[in-house]
Amino acid sequence: MEDTRDLAERTPRSERKRRDSFGMFDGYDSCSDESTSSSSSEDSEDEVVPSIPVSLPIIKNNGQVYTYPDGKAGMATCEMCGMVGVRDAFYSKTKRFCSVSCSRSYSSNSKKASILARLQGKPPTKKAKVLQKQPLMAKLAAYAQYQASQQNQAKSKAVVPTESFDWGQYICSNNTAGAPVSCFKHAPMGTCWGDVAEGVRIEVINSDTSLPTKVYWIAEIIKLAGFKALLRYEGFDSDSSKDFWRNLCVPEVHPVGWCASSGKPLVPPKSIQHKYSNWKVFLVKRLTGAKTLPPDFNAKVHENMQFPFKKLMRVEVVDKNYLCRTRVALVEQVIGGRLRLVYEESQDGSDDFWCHMYSPLIHSIGWSRSIGHRFKRSDITRKIEGKMDAPAPLFQKVKDVDQSGDWFRDGMKLEAIDPLNLSAICVATVRKVLADGYLMIGIDGSEAVDGSDWFCYHGTSPSIFPAGFCEINDIELTPPRGYTKLPFKWFDYLRETGSIAAPVKLFNKDVPNHGFRQGMKLEAVDLMEPRLVCVATVTRIVHRLLRIHFDGWEDEYDQWVDCESPDLYPVGWCQLTGYQLQPPASQSNRDMSQSVPKQKKKAQQYKGQKKSESSFLSL
Repeated sequence: MEDTRDLAERTPRSERKRRDSFGMFDGYDSCSDESTSSSSSEDSEDEVVPSIPVSLPIIKNNGQVYTYPDGKAGMATCEMCGMVGVRDAFYSKTKRFCSVSCSRSYSSNSKKASILARLQGKPPTKKAKVLQKQPLMAKLAAYAQYQASQQNQAKSKAVVPTESFDWGQYICSNNTAGAPVSCFKHAPMGTCWGDVAEGVRIEVINSDTSLPTKVYWIAEIIKLAGFKALLRYEGFDSDSSKDFWRNLCVPEVHPVGWCASSGKPLVPPKSIQHKYSNWKVFLVKRLTGAKTLPPDFNAKVHENMQFPFKKLMRVEVVDKNYLCRTRVALVEQVIGGRLRLVYEESQDGSDDFWCHMYSPLIHSIGWSRSIGHRFKRSDITRKIEGKMDAPAPLFQKVKDVDQSGDWFRDGMKLEAIDPLNLSAICVATVRKVLADGYLMIGIDGSEAVDGSDWFCYHGTSPSIFPAGFCEINDIELTPPRGYTKLPFKWFDYLRETGSIAAPVKLFNKDVPNHGFRQGMKLEAVDLMEPRLVCVATVTRIVHRLLRIHFDGWEDEYDQWVDCESPDLYPVGWCQLTGYQLQPPASQSNRDMSQSVPKQKKKAQQYKGQKKSESSFLSL
């Protein structure tokens, strides 16, 4: 898909015949004596400016006259230039064109017609007249989805109440950058963000106006941070006084040309209204060679906001109290691809667990039995009409591996991210080899006698590493609890325990070009309290491994996560999906550990002593 398109090409004088009626200016017409007399000398002498039909509403503001369609019957849009007017006043029996000039230009199918049509926002074909309604419907559908998600969030289990967090102000005041949307392949638009970049022009609501109705103007992307963009209205040049932040995926953002196809008025901001006598000429010069969003951008957003998991689907998910086993749970809620799962035995629906639909912690019904994983059968199940097993194709597939030759064996040593203390990479042991490449891993020195705190990782998981990984990459390795021969040396430890290290060739060594950079901002799940999505920063990158710091919290609460983790999201993801975003912690609320669930849960994390399985919430 082509993500951006040229707005205009430089055209000779002879091709500028009807510049005042370009589709991009639909609904905005400067008709006062002052403005018409000062029109550009480049305009053709035989240009005819249509008079204002009496049936169109007229707004006068500071000497300027604006017209726009009222949406009633009897209106027509020129298929060539986009001029909106009364159908009876249009040329020919078909009323497809506003003038003889447009009719001839359309019929010739010349380069001139192609340029004008692209400026207008639709291809010069009769078929396009029907298709141009689709983007608007997509926007309305997307907006309905957005409202529904907000309503669902309001009904969901309450999270930490917070005031609205201003990402734009936060990024500007700290002079930081947001991770690009393309870094998050699992997020909406993650695979089709394309060339959305600084300098791209869009049409947005003009908030700098005194007009009593909603009007629009063209703005340029000055800075990008995830889904959010710092915008500046055309005409302000280097003046940043009216810059504003906007989420590019909300329904009020459109490609240039949308106003033309939708009959919406383009009106310059009040602050600079008298800066130019002919705004149309100004915009043509500014937009020549510039780029905008693709015409199907809003439709793509809507498409990307559809999620296959539905309420009452049954899945197998890790038991948050005993990580060595899985349990059956029902999908209770879906927000932005995140699932609120309620364990099937829960009678009141309070025993729940949050994870993303692509999380390695959820599986199809029957998965545990098929690979030999522990499974807790439901003693009591809720009889709910409509529940069904989630189809197997909805779950993420793991890489096929050959376990018949060299493969992990019981007792092999390695390094692994501790699921009960995600800021630590620990000395660990393969405790059991399962089918399909899965392994049960135990943290040395911290295991329960019955193996109830073993956890399941796939052999290709980016969260397990060969012995020596931390030393090579200057990461602090957490030795077994109670081990006194420090600093820890793998050679000595293997000799003392009579064990061998898992061969390096068995581990995942793929490092994608993920695009993350140190210091980038994002929204990240607190995996020790996975219903919370927090303001966070990438503080370190080791190959494909990211260290995520929660802004306002001490470093001991950091998390090591993979660059492709479905628990990381672009700036603005919470706003787009209607999810609650947790702002950076202040010193005052960090001290209120008894009143804020996040702090209370953090205090239970393993800090060198035996962990409690009850604190486990996510791998």
